[in-house]
Amino acid sequence: MLRVVVLISGGGSNLRALLEECRDPAFPAHVVAVGADRAADGLAHAEQFGLPSFTVPYSSYASRDEWGDELLAAVQQWQPDLVVLSGLMRLLPPRVVEALAPRLINTHPAYLPEFPGAHGVRDALAAGVAQTGASVIVVDTGVDTGPILAQERVPVLPDDTEHSLHERIKPVERRLLIDVVRGIAEGSLRLGSASTPLTPTPPLATQEFLMAGPAHDPALYRHRDAIPVRRALISVSDKTGLLELAAQLAAAGVEMVSTGSTAATIAAAGHPVTEVSQVTGFAETLDGRVKTLHPAVHAGILADLRLEAHEAQLADLGVSPFDLVIVNLYPFVETVASGAEGDAVVEQIDIGGPAMVRAAAKNHANVAIIVDPSDYVMVTKALTLGGTTLLQRQRFAAKAFAHTAAYDTAVAAWFADTLGVRGVHPAADGSPSTLQVSARLQQVLRYGENSHQHAALYRADGAHGIAQATQLHGKEMSYNNYVDADAAVRAAYDHDAPAVAIIKHANPCGIAVGASIADAHAAAHACDPVSAFGGVIAANRVITRAAAESIAPIFTEVVVAPGFDDDALAVLREKKNIRLLQLPAGFALPDTELRQVSGGWLRQSADRQFAAASDWQLVSGSPASAEQLADLEFAWRACRAVKSNAILLASGGASVGVGMGQVNRVDSCHLAVSRAGDRARGSVAASDAFFPFADGLQVLIDAGVSAVVQPGGSVRDEEVIAAAQAAGVTMYVTGERHFFH
Repeated sequence: MLRVVVLISGGGSNLRALLEECRDPAFPAHVVAVGADRAADGLAHAEQFGLPSFTVPYSSYASRDEWGDELLAAVQQWQPDLVVLSGLMRLLPPRVVEALAPRLINTHPAYLPEFPGAHGVRDALAAGVAQTGASVIVVDTGVDTGPILAQERVPVLPDDTEHSLHERIKPVERRLLIDVVRGIAEGSLRLGSASTPLTPTPPLATQEFLMAGPAHDPALYRHRDAIPVRRALISVSDKTGLLELAAQLAAAGVEMVSTGSTAATIAAAGHPVTEVSQVTGFAETLDGRVKTLHPAVHAGILADLRLEAHEAQLADLGVSPFDLVIVNLYPFVETVASGAEGDAVVEQIDIGGPAMVRAAAKNHANVAIIVDPSDYVMVTKALTLGGTTLLQRQRFAAKAFAHTAAYDTAVAAWFADTLGVRGVHPAADGSPSTLQVSARLQQVLRYGENSHQHAALYRADGAHGIAQATQLHGKEMSYNNYVDADAAVRAAYDHDAPAVAIIKHANPCGIAVGASIADAHAAAHACDPVSAFGGVIAANRVITRAAAESIAPIFTEVVVAPGFDDDALAVLREKKNIRLLQLPAGFALPDTELRQVSGGWLRQSADRQFAAASDWQLVSGSPASAEQLADLEFAWRACRAVKSNAILLASGGASVGVGMGQVNRVDSCHLAVSRAGDRARGSVAASDAFFPFADGLQVLIDAGVSAVVQPGGSVRDEEVIAAAQAAGVTMYVTGERHFFH
């Protein structure tokens, strides 16, 4: 969620419009504070909306720089992601601009670079121009000279006064501001960083978007921004919100053309609708495989009405253009997830739908393409505001192309994984010749690992992992929360018995199994209570009241589990900020893992193979007792969750000391022993990889460790085994390694 601070000088009409938009839970930004350079009337809007406000009076300071320094300090205490100047009638000092750039934007009541400065409306009237406009720009150290993010023309009427013209500009200014803030929050508008500011380019709302074809002369293209919706093509599999939207379209007098069950649904609700077969003169055929693949449909979508030649050709053909296309595709991913196979899946490969989506997205200069029911509210707003803007249509087009790309990726993945079709030259181990990664934006996060990094959560279609978890309570999840929650879940789900893992910075503070989740948590926490403070807890069973009561007294960032009993939720919700995540139904650890490297990706099968104790080789000491063997098996599994070089000491089904992330195994052994203290004596140890020398093992022996499990395979295995034998320590080798980087 984008954090916004707004600075004003006057009545704050733009501020109020933004605050009203922020009331919508779907809007991806929220205003966290309002500031002013005087006792501005607009501060009342902040009070009405329950927002904090601050005033830094310009008149109270000896110089503009002093005022600017105080204003900057007041703004920065709110840690904004974006600062909006909305009628702030002061030039900011250069050092303030540089400190906030490029995440500092301004609205201006003129079509920049025309008529910059404080009197843009008055200057436009004085110049006698036929049109002026509104702009949203990135603020630089000049006077309204920054890169333009969006702008729109407004005509100047013969009898306009400064007041009447400004009143007609204001609604345009507000709409552009809301669109720009939304675009920045969702990532479709990128402002760069302070060291690499946005390069000044023609504004998005006025660029000449030249399309491939016979005409390339920019002079032939007429400008189109706000386009009224008069004719819509609707064909949806997901009918969420369809009837509400159809009612709004009908009330606005929009002609609706539709297909099959979509048309039937609209007609059944009593709204006028034209079947697509009436437009094409060709009945739906081949069990609905051919419906919209016809020039009467696609010419209406693809005609570029900026070109007089296209407009004339449509008239000659008797084809009416579409201003709005609403399409979502056959439920291919859902069909695969249901367990369907063969032809049942193939029939859900949409052909006509993607063709319409891509055609409308290509022609976004003239057509709005909607693929997500959550965007219907923007369509209904556009109906009341005179049409969709170019900036909106660009955003819709980007979303549409992402939608079809994800759909095609899912189809290709199904063919590769289910039918074994992996390309012309598949790898011997079954790795695909082409790696397809597709995910949808779920949430823009406050920041990444650090506050200067941008971050977002994306969800993969058809997956059932931490990204699909439902947050039941607490503060917004952060990037680091998700990383640690994923590591915690992987650690807990390595065990079959009730298990709890407590993670901090992707490493375990403690892991334990128990007769219940409450017992497992208590044992895991006892491993390292100091490090567990502020940790992330994962359980592989439902959180019970007893477990919640064990967790509640300890400061914890996140608890993630397959479920929470109602009385457990009641206990944990007493903690205002603790984040509670419920894993999705069907949660499963992935079979493959990806890691980005510069210029590409690494792909590997997930490390979920654990050699059974019956397959281990005893190389030193007496066979382990049943109790020791159970602890060794636990330690061997738990050690996989520890960053290499990893040493884990365990006793009673719980870790008692963890040595992680050291660049040599000796230091990891020292760390594990020091964390365990007296608990090291009589414990068992697991090492994720072989001991290259006997020195690390000797640290464990000296601490009183009674049994060790490790992969073996060192050129000095004989030396290591001899040390274990000399100490009478039981040692098993597994023949498998569990590095974790």
